[in-house]
Amino acid sequence: MSTHSAAAPPAQHGANKAPQPARVRKALNRVLTVTTTLLLVLAAAVFLLLAVGPRVLGYQTATMLTGSMSPLINPGDVVVTAPVDVADLAVGDIITYHIPIEDHRVETHRIVEITTDGGSTAVRTKGDANNGVDPWTATLQGEQVYRHAFTVPYLGSAIRTLREPVVLNTLMYGAPVVLVIGALAAIWRKDPEAETKTNNDAGAHQGATPA
Repeated sequence: MSTHSAAAPPAQHGANKAPQPARVRKALNRVLTVTTTLLLVLAAAVFLLLAVGPRVLGYQTATMLTGSMSPLINPGDVVVTAPVDVADLAVGDIITYHIPIEDHRVETHRIVEITTDGGSTAVRTKGDANNGVDPWTATLQGEQVYRHAFTVPYLGSAIRTLREPVVLNTLMYGAPVVLVIGALAAIWRKDPEAETKTNNDAGAHQGATPA
């Protein structure tokens, strides 16, 4: 007795592969999601550092404008300083203070000499990249002074760039566009062809007659 078996239908290569447009949509959606998440996390971190932190933890932030403290602190870096007692200062500390001459601008330099006279403390400072000591002696006012804690590279430059009118307008008008793209990407997540195929398969199983 001979038997005859029906030949299996040829395998459809690539049948399980998602159509090219669907793969492109998924890739774009993934990139958009990751980029948006990173930007949100970065914006939240900057807000906490510059707006919330100083009020809650008491530290100060300032953008370095010159290269006098390079390479430790470069122009455009944000310097984070924390209050310490003047009595706890030591030679080698980096402090932020008002210089006693000219416009009394804020300076961030390293202490090279400390002089105590009665109840007052005076310091001589120097920028790491400068050839000589600063041409003044600063008497520190109050019981505390702000000492360098850490530096955030490039953040000051990024903030100044964001404040430029062109960049600010681009962000202002570009944000709605990003939101629209995100909404469209969410709609495109579902593959209509795959959903149709699933529905067809479900209908075929329901209509099948047991042997």
